[in-house]
Amino acid sequence: MAYIASQAHSHPMSQSTIESCFGHLYQSFGVYLADELQGFAIVHQIFEDATLMDICISPKSQGGGFGRLLLESVIASVGEKGAETLFLEVRKSGIAAISLYKREGFKETGHRKGYYKTADGNEDAILMELAL
Repeated sequence: MAYIASQAHSHPMSQSTIESCFGHLYQSFGVYLADELQGFAIVHQIFEDATLMDICISPKSQGGGFGRLLLESVIASVGEKGAETLFLEVRKSGIAAISLYKREGFKETGHRKGYYKTADGNEDAILMELAL
């Protein structure tokens, strides 16, 4: 997971942070092709609130529908576990991700100015949520 994140994100979660996401309040999802992990999603859920902590597809597999499959699995799973709302934040520059989230019914609810690091500074986060 850490390797895929390092390939797909400019500032990925560290391996230790990813490892910390395997407790009882977290769910992990993976998508495989020929027994090779192509991408993953990590969700944190407390009662009726679920947060998509990360969703990541290997660059070689992007554009193949894996992100949509993962997101649909996340939505179904947290709904089955009693979530009423799924929250996420995404880089303002993440146009493909934002488009996917909107197609799945997420609504933009706010911004965090300068939240994400970039090679030359910071960029805003867009906050989104989906009522389940």
